[in-house]
Amino acid sequence: MALLKSSKTNSDKFERDSIEIFTVETLDLGDLWKVRIGHDNTGKAPGWFVDWVEVDAPSLGKCMTFPCGRWLARNEEDGAIVRDLFHTELQTRLYTPFVPYEITLYISDVFAAGTDANIFIVIYGCDGVCTEQKFLCTNKREQKLFFERKSASRFIMELEDVGEVIEKIRIGHDNTGMNPGWHCSYVDIRRLLPDKDGTETLTFPCDRWLATSEDDKKTIRELVPYDIFTEKYMKDGSLRQIYKEVEEPLDIVLYSVQIFTGNVPGAGTDAKVYITIYGDLGDTGERYLGKSENRTNKFERGTADTFIIEAADLGVIYKIKLRHDNTKWCADWYVEKVEIWNDTNEDEFLFLCGRWLSLKKEDGRLERLFYEKEYTGDRSSNCSSPADFWEIALSSKMADVDIATVTGPMANYVQEGPVIPYYVSVTTGKHKDAATDSRAFIILIGEDDERSNRIWLDYPRGKKGFSCGSVEEFYVGGLDVGIIKKIELGHDGASPESCWLVEELCLAVPTQGTKYTLRCNCWLAKDRGDGVTSRVFDLLDAMVVNIGVKVLYEMTVWTGDVVGGGTDSNIFMTLYGINGSTEEMQLDKKKARFEREQNDTFLMEILDIAPFTKMRIRIDGLGSRPEWFLERVLLKNMNTGDLTMFYYGDWLSQRKGKKTLVCEMCAVIDGEEMMEWTSYTVSVKTSDILGAGTDANVFIIIFGENGDSGTLALKQSANWNKFERNNTDTFNFSDMLSLGHLCKLRVWHDNKGIFPGWHLSYIDVKDNSRDETFRFQCDCWLSKSEGDRQTVRDFACANNEIHDELEETTYEIVIETGNGGETRENVWLILEGRKNRSKEFLVENSSRQRAFRKGSTDTFEFDSVYLGDIAALCVGHLAREDRFIPKRELVWHVKTITITEMEYGNVYFFSCDSLIPLKRKRKYFKVFEVTKTTESFASKVQSLVPVKYEVIVTTGYEPGAGTDANVFVTIFGANGDTGKRELKQKMRNLFERGSTDRFFLETLELGELRKQ
Repeated sequence: MALLKSSKTNSDKFERDSIEIFTVETLDLGDLWKVRIGHDNTGKAPGWFVDWVEVDAPSLGKCMTFPCGRWLARNEEDGAIVRDLFHTELQTRLYTPFVPYEITLYISDVFAAGTDANIFIVIYGCDGVCTEQKFLCTNKREQKLFFERKSASRFIMELEDVGEVIEKIRIGHDNTGMNPGWHCSYVDIRRLLPDKDGTETLTFPCDRWLATSEDDKKTIRELVPYDIFTEKYMKDGSLRQIYKEVEEPLDIVLYSVQIFTGNVPGAGTDAKVYITIYGDLGDTGERYLGKSENRTNKFERGTADTFIIEAADLGVIYKIKLRHDNTKWCADWYVEKVEIWNDTNEDEFLFLCGRWLSLKKEDGRLERLFYEKEYTGDRSSNCSSPADFWEIALSSKMADVDIATVTGPMANYVQEGPVIPYYVSVTTGKHKDAATDSRAFIILIGEDDERSNRIWLDYPRGKKGFSCGSVEEFYVGGLDVGIIKKIELGHDGASPESCWLVEELCLAVPTQGTKYTLRCNCWLAKDRGDGVTSRVFDLLDAMVVNIGVKVLYEMTVWTGDVVGGGTDSNIFMTLYGINGSTEEMQLDKKKARFEREQNDTFLMEILDIAPFTKMRIRIDGLGSRPEWFLERVLLKNMNTGDLTMFYYGDWLSQRKGKKTLVCEMCAVIDGEEMMEWTSYTVSVKTSDILGAGTDANVFIIIFGENGDSGTLALKQSANWNKFERNNTDTFNFSDMLSLGHLCKLRVWHDNKGIFPGWHLSYIDVKDNSRDETFRFQCDCWLSKSEGDRQTVRDFACANNEIHDELEETTYEIVIETGNGGETRENVWLILEGRKNRSKEFLVENSSRQRAFRKGSTDTFEFDSVYLGDIAALCVGHLAREDRFIPKRELVWHVKTITITEMEYGNVYFFSCDSLIPLKRKRKYFKVFEVTKTTESFASKVQSLVPVKYEVIVTTGYEPGAGTDANVFVTIFGANGDTGKRELKQKMRNLFERGSTDRFFLETLELGELRKQ
């Protein structure tokens, strides 16, 4: 029994809402599993409510929580004043175990050798493994007793186990007190041998001053061991003593650090600057750059300052950390680059910086990490959130890594087997006790009861818990369990106040194109509901939405090696492929991405549109560095390993290079460009009616079978005054990727100028390489005061012929049989379309024309009424007439089914991978939803007919629900989008509380609407 007498946190112990910390020394108890806590029931108010007890056992590397949440009082609950508490496994935190070190510091016999400063130590093992920096004295009384001239100061401390070999130590002090200068003779470190049958003592010679007024004026020294003295008890009880010198210790090296301050206004700083240098053998710790070797006034604009840092050999230097303390008047600092020389072997390392360390500029940071120019290794030290670590766990660099060897924070994110991303959203109920500060997790359960590891739903930056009515979203990775059948949701809370009311759980699986939504409305609590803190939900009860299958790609972006090549602007990407295009996606900068001569690799989830044809990159030109030199981009399919390269090699800037913020790059696959280059001539005819001309700025987007052109500004015309009545203006756009046959054009203006209204007659677009002209007939107003008051119009190409809707057509059906089972029996199919349902298509198997063999592909044609877009497929496995069916189940393994509508060429792909049992009746069948649809250009053209959409907006009844702002809407469909449209009506007060407003938008047919 241990008496909790002296708290480290409060003099008045065990008060309401307080946390007390005690140090208890005891014998080695092994693995802890129970704590007994109680009191002697004395005093005026002996009753005590204990929330939880936490036991941190450094020697085990465990911090365990023992929840209680009960009274220890004679007049409360059951009257018990002693309780047994059991630890919760989920709340156990593991870390590197601590071992005892006996540290003895010998102070020299020279004048003023002792010190009043606080001494600290760091111990390093192999491969840069080290302890935390630890001060040797815990209070001022100890400081007065130790570190006197010609004395030995001995400390026994528990620090992290750095392994079998100690390669170096770092000692130093904080330069405080009346006499901070210190002369250290040497340091001994004694520790137990691995099998604990003896000890070894390492001696680290020093014989140097650690003082700002002596020697080289440094207060930090790195020491390497000179000899090892081992004492070991033998089996016969004798003590064996061995003395030996250390073989090949690390060299003490002088590093010359040259820091270049940029030549930009306000670049210099008067603040205190600190640097940490990292190598594959360790680091220097943080060093103050006090005295420049070549300048009195250091870190001035356009200058280079040199500093000497003494440290044990760091090996290959790959990273530095720079920071300043933001003191003095001129604290902002712009660092151009840093060069480091190893004076022993003359190795040179270059760090290209080009960043501000300032609270006022760029992203407002005073501390930055920079990687060596040629470094291509892991940059996980930049990770600051669980999403960052998951991205590394999902990347290809983890494919060949032994999971057992992963240490540090990454160990919590790696797991055996294929890992895919998941998006989890949790809605907490609005009950007053619904919130929890517990840590939540999910477990995914697939077919054959295959289970993922426990996936923790952790927040970035230390945020914790779920508040009432909140909706929290998480990006995680987990084992690919195939089709998810069940999901377990729980938390690690065990005390009564850790109850949690879960209202809704959403799980999106982008690689499967599926989103599950579960209405839970249940408690996860020990004292609520059925008393469980985790629950398994069957996804048969979930609402399932098809969100489109996405493929994981590893994207590598190269930034050019030019001055100012890095950027702070937001970067956006749009991809085009044979099977469509993606929406515009933003590339996450995440601290140190897109810097000069740097290649950044990260994961992207992209719609299955490969093979790619082109990529559009756009920056918004914002931030303190609005320009970017883009070299090239590489996309790697994580499933197939296919590579696609995109080359640019120029500026995205309004001042440099091509003076544009947007670029298009042709896809290069196996050295072959996937698109041709061309130039377009755009002729714009303004109508011959009163007031037809405009002073506004006009823009267009051209759509074709190979995607779209992006926004093109109609600026430079042969006419000085553009878009005047009955005039034709011509604009040339060179070096563009060919769009192929054109189908649609969007035109709009910004409604600026004295007379912005415009009546457009037509627009001709000539593809100069094909010598083909496409006409887009308009004959309507783009004006906020004329016609239907719209300034955005979509027009179909007049060259394309629109046919009447088909009544009958032919479908080609390609069936792939898997290796799981072939059949000699018949197969029947029914196609479910958006417009109609087909009759039954029976494929009769015979000995003469045998189909559905293992691993084979069979092709059939089927005449039917036109079904529209095919959404689903019914497949049955039917026995032939008078055929005997044995008792054992006969199955047919259907792998894939591909259906092609022959008139327009639309392709519908079904990924079945299912075993279909043989039955005598047609009521037994399986239904498959379409996995992927490829719409042909001919089909797209047929859908481009003008239609009107009615948009109904209902404003809520909440106080303050109405708005006076300008409201815009964009409607997205299978055939594209409307562009940004303003919802406006003349002489009406719109969007008021409780009101319903109706608007009509004229555009080309969008097909099936998807979002707005």
